[in-house]
Order: sequence, then C-alpha cells, then structure tokens
Amino acid sequence: MRTHHALGPPGLQLLLLGPSLLLLLDTALGDSQALYEREKEPAYWDAQARDTLVAALKLRPREHRAKNLILFLGDGMGVSTVTAARILKGQMEGKSGEETVLAMDSFPYLALSKTYSVDRQVADSASTATAYHCGVKANAKTVGLSARAVAYECNTTFGNEVYSVLRRAKAQGKAVGIVTTTRVQHASPAAAYAHSVSRSWYSDADLPASARRHGCVDIATQLVTNVDIDVILGGGRMYMTPKGTPDPEYPTSNSRKGDRKDRKNLIEQWLKAKPKKKSHYVWHKEQFDEINPKTTDRLMGLFEPKDMRFEVFRNNTRDPSIVEMTEKAIQILSKNPRGYFLFVEDEFQNGRVHTVKNDGLVTFSSDCCGRIDHGHHDGVAKLALTEAVMFDRAIHRASRLTRESDTLTVVTADHSHVFTLGGNTPRGNSIFGLAAKKADDSMPFTSILYANGPGYVHVNGTRANITLVDYYDQEYMQQAAVPLDSETHGGEDVAIYARGPMAHLFHGVKEQNYVAHVMAYAACLPPYKDCPPKKCSYGECPPHTQAASSGGRRTPASGLCPPLVGLVLWLLLK
Repeated sequence: MRTHHALGPPGLQLLLLGPSLLLLLDTALGDSQALYEREKEPAYWDAQARDTLVAALKLRPREHRAKNLILFLGDGMGVSTVTAARILKGQMEGKSGEETVLAMDSFPYLALSKTYSVDRQVADSASTATAYHCGVKANAKTVGLSARAVAYECNTTFGNEVYSVLRRAKAQGKAVGIVTTTRVQHASPAAAYAHSVSRSWYSDADLPASARRHGCVDIATQLVTNVDIDVILGGGRMYMTPKGTPDPEYPTSNSRKGDRKDRKNLIEQWLKAKPKKKSHYVWHKEQFDEINPKTTDRLMGLFEPKDMRFEVFRNNTRDPSIVEMTEKAIQILSKNPRGYFLFVEDEFQNGRVHTVKNDGLVTFSSDCCGRIDHGHHDGVAKLALTEAVMFDRAIHRASRLTRESDTLTVVTADHSHVFTLGGNTPRGNSIFGLAAKKADDSMPFTSILYANGPGYVHVNGTRANITLVDYYDQEYMQQAAVPLDSETHGGEDVAIYARGPMAHLFHGVKEQNYVAHVMAYAACLPPYKDCPPKKCSYGECPPHTQAASSGGRRTPASGLCPPLVGLVLWLLLK
C-alpha cells in the first residue's frame, strides 16, 4: 500500500533527472520552441496542408483480395483516449505532444463505429466483441451468440451461435491467433472462439449447477475445443489447470492456484491436440524468447494466472510486452501460405486498484490486473494512457512486419469511457498537469477528469485540494464528478482505422458489426462469394470482372496481369 507524496520543489525534480536527461530535455525544449516559432507563419501551415493534400490525391484504394487479416482492438479506447495518448507519446519523446502522429493516425482510411448493443445504449465488452468478431449485434454479457440468447440462461445458447471471422478463416485453411494483455478467456478474445450466455464463465468452476445440467461449457474449455487456434498469448493460466494446482510463478499463492473442478489440464489437452505439429507452451518470458518461429507451428503462452500486468508494472524479465507478443505471433502465423487472421487486444480497464480515502488523499493497493480499459475503470489515467501508447507501438511493429499490399489491418475500439480532456490548457501542457485556471470553488483541477468513478473524493463537503498530492504519480486517481466504485463505459462512437486491401470500405459512420463483414469480404470468407479479385503476381491474376463464383479460377481472358498485357502488345507492335 502506498500514499501519494507531495511534489518536491521543481529545481529538485530537475536535479534528480541527471545530466543526460537534462541535456535531452534542453534539446527537446529547443526543438519545441523552434517549432512554435515556425507555426506562427502562415506559410508553415500552408506547406503542411499542401503536402497532406498531395498525399491524399495520390491515394488509391487496393481493390484486391486480402491474404492476411489483423484486427487490433483497444478495449475502451475512445477518441479522447487516442488524443491523450498521442500527446503523451509526444511528451515521452520530449516534444510538445499535440503534433505527434501515432501509428494508427497514419492509416489512410477512417470511419466511426456505433457501439450500442441490442439491449444497451452503452454497451459492454462482450456484446461489442460479438459484433466486431461475428458480424451481428448481441445482448450484454453474452459472447458469440445472437440477441435471441438471454444472459445467464444456459438453454438459450443452443441454436443461437454465431461464428467469428477467426473461425471462418481457420475453416479456409488460414492460420489464426489471439494476443491479449488480459486473460485469454476475457470477453474480447472469447467471442472469436466461444459461445456463452455469460462472459464470466471462465472455467467450469464458474458454471452454475443448472448450466452444467443443461450442457453449457466454460470458455476455457471452448478455447481448446471449438477451433484449433495456432497462437494463444495472454494471461489466464488458472482457468486451464485442475483445482489446487500450484501456479508455476506464484507457487505459494492460494488465490492463484488452478481453478478447474473437472480436474482437466487444458494446456496439456491443447498440446496433444495436433501431434503432427510442433506445439509449445510457455509461461515465462525467458521461455518465450527461446521460441523459434521458424520451427514452431503452434504456441500457447499464458504469463499470468488471470490478467497480465499493466505496462507500468510489468516485470520485463518475466512477462513479454504486447509488442513482443504481436511480433512473435505474426512470425509464426505468416508461415502459412494461405495467410492468417490475428486478433490483438490491449485492454484499458478494471484493474482493481483498491482505493482508501484518507483526508482527501488517495492510497492504492495494486493487484496484478489491468490494461487500457482497466485503467479507465479505476479512474487512473496514467495506467490507461501508458497502455494506449504501448498498444500503438504494437500497431507500428505489425506495420513493419507486414505488407500493406496483402494485409488488411484494422484498428478500432469496442467502446469509449467517460474520460475527458479539457480546461483551456496551454500548448505543451503536461497531459497529466493542471488546467490553466482554478474552478469556481477556487481550487485547481487537472485537465484530465472522469464524469464518474472512484475519483469522487470530498472532504468536509468539498473537493480535495490536489496540490497536496502528486498528481503525476503513475497511480494518481483523477477526480470524478459522480461517485461510483468503478468508472463506466462511454456511449459515443469510436474510430475505425484501416490500411491494406479493401480498407477503403471503412468510411462514414457504420454499425460496429460492419467491421467483421468488411474483413470477411476482403479475404473472401463466408458468407461472401462475390469476392475481390486476387492480387496480380508474376503473370497470374484473375480479371477485375471475375465473380467469386469462379472460386478464384482464371477465366480464359485472365491469364495475364494488365502490366504484362501491355508488355506483350508492345512486343507485337515492335
């Protein structure tokens, strides 16, 4: 347990940075000042806009079939979170921040996604996962089921199953994978492979007796039985092993022991499922680093009993980062000549950082959970935004490992949060800093606030004076307007960023389930048969008029790509 300490004198803080960081800070401040001076000139903005316009005029849609599909899901990553993360990334690099470009910002196509579910105006992560994975909107708390299924009523499961792009891709012979910073049984990845009326039925120990009688199956079991997933990386060890099994990383912890009542070891079951393939299981970063993608067909890595740790708390000698997991997954999956589907999630919520209110100060006891969505639920912006920056690094790394010509990459969120950024702050103001003016109660406030959540702290009928605490601390809880144990989701639209084949189909304002349909169409997965043509490659290319009913076979006029046709005509004329 820790208590926030008061900020020391600014001079002392600078002194503690050390000469190397001070030199870097001086250089960055100089660069920022030079940029500020250039921005005063209209010519600067004219030139910038002209360059952007030229790039836009050169943009051409890639209207051929996608070989690979990558879906990045920032759980809880609303537009305000993206903006704040962009500023934080720039400031971490010593810049002002606002002008920074995230990896996702560079994607050429953009749309907005309407996130409501069939039964909720403000949706949860389960119903939204069903929408973007399976292509249909659903009810809250359920995964992989249509809205005819009723939450927690087992007998409404059967006959209402809907199937994900991941599952369809596997059926077409592609490799498939899941990477998440939460437990791999969490709602967001679960909708890719499971069908459950409760997102919380992680292991059979979570199933009510009535659900077992009616034949419902826990999510962990479905992870290893419903579809053969080639790469599974994240947390969630305890739901995979018999009850009482000591955790390899925390052998003396009773709360982290195996959870399964059926005494099954699902890790062993997954390893033995494909005896002709080279399969590996790892739970430690050292083991993970030793995995050679060239000689590995299947990989399961479970690095925590439940969710993985926040990036700021991650032990980089024990747990890989989301960037490292994404890279390893792509390296393994890309060996499949038919392509692959990869789902990558960083969750920004519900990390269960417990709070104790003490004379207006907030103390924390950190449990090992969280990510973007988790950080927001706890009202701790630094945890959420640091996750968002790391998430963007994973997107950047994936972009370097793939070709835009054959890989459709989509970045989106399931929902937003009641997270705000305001206060008329000056340019370059620390993203975690104070607003420019005091509030009407004559007290300062940070530019980042929450509309509700655990940050509602009143002492003697008034807000706490935040100048008495270190609001730059990584566990500082931003103030909230309405008291709740956990901050809530936001209901506004979220962004969709896309690059690669058929990415231009993301434009305007769309329903969230549209995401799955574009990805399925781009890769010619069911239910789509009238598909985009395959990409021309060294003389083999279906014509643009080819219907999907031909099954990808060349028609008599389709033997040559357009550039090669031109070359032949030129030779004939010669």
